[in-house]
Amino acid sequence: MNRVVITGMGTVNPIGNNIETFSENLFAGVCGIGPITKFDTTGFKVTLAAEVKNFDPLQYYDSLPEARRADLFTQYATAAAIEAVRDSDIQGNVQPERFGVYVGSGIGGMNTFTAETLKLDKRGPSRVSPLFIPMMISNMAAGAISMRFGAKGPSLPIVTACATSTNTIGEAFRAIKHGYADAIIAGGTESTITPLATAGFDNCKALSQATDPARASIPFDKERSGFVMGEGATMLILEEYNHAVARGAKIYAEICGYGNTSDAYHMTAPHPEAEGAVQAIRLAAEEGGVTAGERLYINAHGTSTHMNDKTETLAIKKAFGDAAYKTHISSTKSMTGHMLGATGATEAAACVLALQKQMIPPTIHYQEKDLECDLDYTPNTAVSAEIDAAISSSLGFGGHNAVIALKKI
Repeated sequence: MNRVVITGMGTVNPIGNNIETFSENLFAGVCGIGPITKFDTTGFKVTLAAEVKNFDPLQYYDSLPEARRADLFTQYATAAAIEAVRDSDIQGNVQPERFGVYVGSGIGGMNTFTAETLKLDKRGPSRVSPLFIPMMISNMAAGAISMRFGAKGPSLPIVTACATSTNTIGEAFRAIKHGYADAIIAGGTESTITPLATAGFDNCKALSQATDPARASIPFDKERSGFVMGEGATMLILEEYNHAVARGAKIYAEICGYGNTSDAYHMTAPHPEAEGAVQAIRLAAEEGGVTAGERLYINAHGTSTHMNDKTETLAIKKAFGDAAYKTHISSTKSMTGHMLGATGATEAAACVLALQKQMIPPTIHYQEKDLECDLDYTPNTAVSAEIDAAISSSLGFGGHNAVIALKKI
């Protein structure tokens, strides 16, 4: 079987529009949450989100008309992919037929969907854009990236809600491990800070209605009350190890394990005994030869919802036993909010940076201990730690559980 390594990274997210800025803010504990500016929140109970700041599509597109032919989720994905490809120097150094794109989105073109629905209602069917469908469909980010870089190998857009981009990375890992590609752009993207999406998530009791950014996304804190919507995109370049070595590529880390399970339990709630999450963690750890303890970092899904954080804590303890209490854990959603389909890839990048810097990013704004969440969540301040491996878990609506394991190399 082939070994799989990460040779490039790119991101656009609420605490950084590139990997360098993201890394600096991640370990500094910078909060990307603030009042929603994308729409008027009058009448909304939810007024906070983790928005991308100062994003300029003209840094990535030749003209404004070209950019406007892509929904914001595709723009974010393209920007992150350009950075990752540039970082890896992979373009031109891999056969197009062996170069793949595994990029997903939990929801897709929500901005386009909403705008064209309003056009239909107010101006009739003749005014709906002929670009409505290709801009809205959630596979278009993967399609746009493949066209941008001439990647003609395997292409797989995945939609598993909050687990989306952990699944894209995991499936890309398997494709390279088993010889179906030499390199794959893998990640996720989302842009759902819109009136419709915010109202929908709020009405299903998922979002925090806090008005103080310091008490909104507070994973594992006893006072947690829901997640904060985030947005953006993160892309990783996964590459077969010998291929990377032969071309002298910079190698960030090795992906060594993947777990993919389903709760088969409830539309939005996790299984109360965390059965699927436990199995996904065990599968990734066993395949990767990863053991819990002081030399392991877990980037938890940690959404700041009551049920997720309680259940995920249980899953970690069931998977690793007493060693769970010695393991470094944090939820970077305390800083980025919940980026939905982009969250897994963003948190995988956080794991890579943790391995590179030998430092654990914090769970910021942690104040009130919950007796049901009794592990080491790295409260408020990053800590130096000698770690050999990292695990990133993502648990999505529909009962999807995805976990990847990474090793320092």
